[in-house]
Amino acid sequence: MGQDGLRGCEHLRAAGGAVIAQDEETSTVWGMPGAVTRAGLADVVLPLSDIAPEIVRRVLIGRRGGRSAA
Repeated sequence: MGQDGLRGCEHLRAAGGAVIAQDEETSTVWGMPGAVTRAGLADVVLPLSDIAPEIVRRVLIGRRGGRSAA
C-alpha cells in the first residue's frame, strides 16, 4: 500500500515539484504518506489542518517572485 503515491512523488520531485505529506497522527491510513516520508521525498510533513494553508502560502510566495511572505 502506498507505492503508487510513492512513484508519483518520485516523478514529481524529479520534475522540480514539491511534496507535502500528511502526518501519521491525522491520517486514517498512513500508507502512502508514510511511504513517501520514509523515502525522504516529503518537503514537509504536516497535520491535515495545516496542508491547505501551506499550499496557499507557497502559491503566494511563487506569485511574489520567490520572496518570503513574512
